[in-house]
Amino acid sequence: MKKILLLFIVLIFNNIQAQEVKTLTYFQNDTLKLDLDLYMPKKKAGEKIPLIMFAFGGGFSGGERTSEKDFGKFMAQNGYAVASISYSLYMKGKDFGCKGTLTEKIKAIQIGVSDMWQATAFLVENADKYNLDTSKIFISGISAGAEIGFHASFWDYKLMNLYKSNLPENFTYKGFIGGSGAIQDINLITKEKAIPMLLAHGSNDDTVPYAAGSHRSCPTNASGWLILFGSYSVYNQMRDLHKDIELITFCGGGHEFSGYLFHDGQQYVLDFVNDVLKGKKFESHLIQHSKKGKGSGKYSFCE
Repeated sequence: MKKILLLFIVLIFNNIQAQEVKTLTYFQNDTLKLDLDLYMPKKKAGEKIPLIMFAFGGGFSGGERTSEKDFGKFMAQNGYAVASISYSLYMKGKDFGCKGTLTEKIKAIQIGVSDMWQATAFLVENADKYNLDTSKIFISGISAGAEIGFHASFWDYKLMNLYKSNLPENFTYKGFIGGSGAIQDINLITKEKAIPMLLAHGSNDDTVPYAAGSHRSCPTNASGWLILFGSYSVYNQMRDLHKDIELITFCGGGHEFSGYLFHDGQQYVLDFVNDVLKGKKFESHLIQHSKKGKGSGKYSFCE
């Protein structure tokens, strides 16, 4: 009995040690203050820690960096640091749908991406202080956060960054984990710039397109019409380039699966980052049928 009690106390102590959270300000000026929560694992002295950057969802108008605490804690318990960032909610009080303005939508993404780059640069600059491995920085996000992740990975940093150039020359993320995200231009993903990816998406998502389609399913004559290339388009692009890609498709599912990888699918994320760091090659498409599905649609693999 004493041994069991002692083991229980040790497990609790180790669990607390693995869930240390530091709230840090990564950007501040006269009008804006942006913080991040850094979930830190317990590591041996001198051992550099891989890092996962994370951006929450919310249509660039809402959401909180604290929304995925369980994900941060889970990854910290398994040896990874997680930085969950706040970013500018440019669309707050504005229409991010079909009646919105295309240029405003793009600007919202650009601001969010610039904030992500700024947060990444802050942690690169302070890597020694927090014992982070700057060669092993992953990026991740849900919905709008996944759109930030896609564009932060593939946009031209010098051209699109709204702040000072503060990331190291030729910096690239080690890999990308995206829940129901999309990219504006599929041709940005080239053989030279491709990074390993783990993606999850519902095949009937009418908010962020699963393949090529319009954001929020807007008609082409809408003022807010924006073409996006979702996870299935990215999967096919990566396959054509013979690059590492894993896609989880929820056949018939909608946007409700945007957070899957960071909730029920956390083990997929852990396996993915472990495989990337071990140099493993992979290409897979896991098909799951949604109980809330509205039909298989045009995808034969959903039949």
